[in-house]
Amino acid sequence: MAPSKKSTASESINSRLALVMKSGKSSLGYKSTLKCLRANKAKLVIISGNTPPLRKSEIEYYAMLAKTNVHHFNGTNIDLGTACGKYYRVGTLSILDAGDSDILTQKA
Repeated sequence: MAPSKKSTASESINSRLALVMKSGKSSLGYKSTLKCLRANKAKLVIISGNTPPLRKSEIEYYAMLAKTNVHHFNGTNIDLGTACGKYYRVGTLSILDAGDSDILTQKA
């Protein structure tokens, strides 16, 4: 029963992420995520599971200073890119505007 709940949770975040990519505003990549955090524009930061620890802690530190929530994606950067609807790898992404999605209110 537990694996099916975990898969529905990941499907839930994937569908919400697809809706954000379609109707909202987001910024893909490490450098642009840091720029958004420094400018205090990011509402949520999503980090892939295989991001290097130093890079992950740096993003978490900037997010803590900007009072922004961080979500650790359960898949790799390839899975995160696929969830965004892209054909390339996405290590980190920041959500600037959720659009029609309720990804900011949901706590996964």
